[in-house]
Amino acid sequence: MKPLSRYASLNDYLDLARSLGLEPARLIRDCGLDPAGFGTQDRWIPAEAVAELLERSAAESGREDFGLRMAQLRRFANLGPLSLVIREEPDVRSALRLLARHEHMYNEALHTEIIEANGVATLRVSVDVGRPAPVRQAVELTTGVLHGLLRGFLGPTWRPIQISFSHPAPRDRATYYKMFGPHVEFDQDFDGILTYSTDLDAPNAMADPQLRTYAQRLMGRLTPTREATVTDRVRELVELLLPTGRCTVEQVARSLGVDRRTVHRRLAQDGTTFSAIVDDTRAALAERLVTHRRHSLTEVADLLGFSSVSNFSRWFRTRYGTSPRQWREQRPRH
Repeated sequence: MKPLSRYASLNDYLDLARSLGLEPARLIRDCGLDPAGFGTQDRWIPAEAVAELLERSAAESGREDFGLRMAQLRRFANLGPLSLVIREEPDVRSALRLLARHEHMYNEALHTEIIEANGVATLRVSVDVGRPAPVRQAVELTTGVLHGLLRGFLGPTWRPIQISFSHPAPRDRATYYKMFGPHVEFDQDFDGILTYSTDLDAPNAMADPQLRTYAQRLMGRLTPTREATVTDRVRELVELLLPTGRCTVEQVARSLGVDRRTVHRRLAQDGTTFSAIVDDTRAALAERLVTHRRHSLTEVADLLGFSSVSNFSRWFRTRYGTSPRQWREQRPRH
């Protein structure tokens, strides 16, 4: 199946896009994503769509450094719960290894490798969205974020030996030199950062030894004990696609990089069906949306992917034995 990424990978996208005169909502929809999803940072989305959004934004804004500009806006806390654990590692090397080991928690398309030889550490980054596709902006965003983490650990005076990109040089390198310093090379054999191994030996000034054990226990609870199943991924995609009106098994299959028969077969192996997942997801959302009076019932019907409020009402009555209006009236106001 194609790799997924969390909406958190697009932190700061909206502000940057608007600042460059773009229409972020239109671009987001054009890439098959939901603008409302930016409010749910932990939701999984196709990594291919994330990469496409960055490429389109760079092209429409005329900013070849779009991904790098996003990286400039990132903060250590953008790593979410993982940041709490990384900051308690005793040295830079162990922090980077922990990051590489758990990066799948927020982006399945991202791969970081640490190679050390002859006193030089090579931090290779790659982005694999499941098929050949432009990923220049995603690579530059990832490299920029990694560079920012290293500066956070090693201090603002730290400079890499070299920043390496496999793609051609941009017309304007000003942002690259401002962020990385003068040693930025393009058309190289790999993407990533070269620094001295001694830099990785540096102690982590942010670490508190008394908190490290607690942080590691937290990591154990946060890390999934198993790979996400097809059912898990289908459920998350259904919740994402319902408000768009494109919640079909064909659309879900395309997002997962398989055909519809594979989706049906995998769900059957888990003892469920696509229709059951859609129905259960709608029910969970319906209970919350109907109880809270933020949306009209017509809006709720749209958000749940029904073609009309009457179809929604019939489905609701069949499932709950009462109309959505009666359900709402029987609940206290929130």
